Amino acid sequence: MIVTTTETVPNKEIIEILGIARGSTVRARNVGRDIFAGLKSIVGGEIQEYTELQIQSREQAMERMIMDAEKMGADAILNVRMSTAMIMASTAEILVYGTAVKLK
Repeated sequence: MIVTTTETVPNKEIIEILGIARGSTVRARNVGRDIFAGLKSIVGGEIQEYTELQIQSREQAMERMIMDAEKMGADAILNVRMSTAMIMASTAEILVYGTAVKLK
């Protein structure tokens, strides 16, 4: 599966637009991580526990978007975008979406 933020794939012709492929995940912070992150925020620097949580969340949302596109029979997903929204305190949704297409 070709996944790109561009509108086209070099040397490929789009023959059909199948629709929007999307994937999301909702994640909550962990109390143990919050305590450690709170201590780390006092001294400054990257809070690696949250960075890792974001990486895992984005990867899961990307995998789900690819699965959605595969169900449509897509060869590629174009114009891929990511969005994050707070659902409630300490809980966020990561949404990944793009245009599923068939290529020649």
